[in-house]
Amino acid sequence: MAGTQPEVTLRFMAAPTDAGLTGTVDGGRVLEWIDKSGYACAVGWAGTYCVTAYVGNIKFAQPVRIGDIVEVQSRLVYTGRSSMHIVTTVASGDPRTGDLTVATQCLSIFVAVGTDGRPTPVPTFTPVDDWEREQHEIARKRIDLRADIEASMADQVYSDAGTAPRTVLRFLAAPTDINWGGKVHGGTVMRWIDDAAHVVASGWHGGRTIAAYAGGVRFYRPLLIGDLVEVDARLVHTGTTSMHLSVHVRSGDPKTGELNLTTHCMIVFVALDEQNHKVAVRTWEPVSEEDAALDEHARYVIGVRERLRRQVPADPPASRAGAR
Repeated sequence: MAGTQPEVTLRFMAAPTDAGLTGTVDGGRVLEWIDKSGYACAVGWAGTYCVTAYVGNIKFAQPVRIGDIVEVQSRLVYTGRSSMHIVTTVASGDPRTGDLTVATQCLSIFVAVGTDGRPTPVPTFTPVDDWEREQHEIARKRIDLRADIEASMADQVYSDAGTAPRTVLRFLAAPTDINWGGKVHGGTVMRWIDDAAHVVASGWHGGRTIAAYAGGVRFYRPLLIGDLVEVDARLVHTGTTSMHLSVHVRSGDPKTGELNLTTHCMIVFVALDEQNHKVAVRTWEPVSEEDAALDEHARYVIGVRERLRRQVPADPPASRAGAR
């Protein structure tokens, strides 16, 4: 029944097929888990089909190892007219002990969609404990901040005048990418983003890299099975050990070749040595005016991220299933 299921917890084992190049589960796979858990939570509350609108402030605190037991908990913390703000926490650990440590936590926003394909109202969520009240207030405060980030992202120009390292992946969206609504999973799109960014980051560093953070993942329109997909990743800023990349996903009918922006985000990779310790990365220096503007944009986003970091509260308490 709509309005009665504010949380979902998924539990499973991390499989060998989830491994990335570093031997642990890659960031793209974790993003898929986050999207699927968040979707289940959103649908459970709305009682109707939902689409991913935004995923933000994803910090990969520690890797998930192959063979770990994984728990992905999604909890509703705020509702708008048709939107649901959901905090998802990914924890993992040795199944022999059952001790789990938080690997990732982030905020996702889903929108309920009616049979006509348009946003539809959802039941109002009212927090009932201190953690929910704290998260409810944080979600409310972040609405304006997120709008500022999106406006800043939209103002940036990405053209051939840029000289930064860049890669473009192109392929067709396959039937195996489909979700329950006949569209491509938001988590699948985020995995593609991780893949393209990894190519650029590894090429710039010339060694091992891993995703450390992803933010401002904005979904503009659905991506359909059979669409031609273009994932365009570009380096925009380097730190001491980090590489900041802006990634655009475009899609459209392969018969026309006309592509429209589907998703845009900023993702951060860090450089690693053979023992998976962080190491210094070569500094990228902007050359063109476009390079300089994108570097400045990345610095602005870093500042926003630091402000958000100071707002992050403690991990969510144990499940409250049945408490309402």
